[in-house]
Amino acid sequence: MPKLFERIFTGLAKTRQRILGPLEDLLSRHGKIDQALFDELEEILVCADVGMATTGRLLDDLKSRVQKERISEPQEIRRLLLEAVAGMLKHPAEPVDATTPQVIMVVGVNGVGKTTSIAKLAAQYRAAGAQVLLVAGDTFRAAASEQLSVWAERLHLPIVAHREGGDPAAVVFDGLASANAQRIPVVIVDTAGRLHTKQNLLSELGKIRRVIEQNKGDRILRVFLVLDATTGQNAIAQAKSFQEVTGIDGIILTKLDGTAKGGIVLAIADQLQLPIVWIGVGETADDLRPFDPEEFAHALFAEE
Repeated sequence: MPKLFERIFTGLAKTRQRILGPLEDLLSRHGKIDQALFDELEEILVCADVGMATTGRLLDDLKSRVQKERISEPQEIRRLLLEAVAGMLKHPAEPVDATTPQVIMVVGVNGVGKTTSIAKLAAQYRAAGAQVLLVAGDTFRAAASEQLSVWAERLHLPIVAHREGGDPAAVVFDGLASANAQRIPVVIVDTAGRLHTKQNLLSELGKIRRVIEQNKGDRILRVFLVLDATTGQNAIAQAKSFQEVTGIDGIILTKLDGTAKGGIVLAIADQLQLPIVWIGVGETADDLRPFDPEEFAHALFAEE
């Protein structure tokens, strides 16, 4: 098993157990493909947090292919499901491109692993040959700047930070001024965790985005939303709220290794029509992996 695939495979162990075990049992018990089989499959997918709407679309796709290809063997359902999952996840996501000047604004609620994800992301860009500057735009949470500063020191990266309680937009302004003066092409901006139900707090992120737009120079702006896979369907509500305020270019999905509800990946891709750009399947920098739909689908349905 290739090393990179092994990380994804290991990280999805809990979700795979939630789906694959019941699926194998289901297919071995049914001698034919019928509505009873699809009813049980629906329950398996919903329990893995794929969600009712997305599960319905997957089952419609399976039924259509079974009829069109005249498939009668229940074991073929596994292959069809793998292909349907990979197809549903195929939203174009840009890989790490160290040659493109860019500002990455990272948003999300508290506790999703945002600051750690920023550090891992910075490590990935630096490994790809980019110069990176970090901006500690979370002036709200106690010790947030210090946490990012520790990562910056560990990764030997420059950082711009202000005192706790300061204006985050001012920190971002100064960070971009510093990056422009030093000709640093990649800037990664941390932001304060915002409850997706608090519109007044979310509006501050809109202000930060406007500051970036006005001062980014020739860099492109990409907004990444960090979601915690263990929160399941609540992640969908979070994403919709942030999308309205800041726009979202891609999803960083963390803690996939700690949940049996990895089916949320499908719900995000299907319901939000947003690319999942990175997934976190462990604690080290290497465990933040560029998202590959086919690799994910195979890791989900591969046998031990």
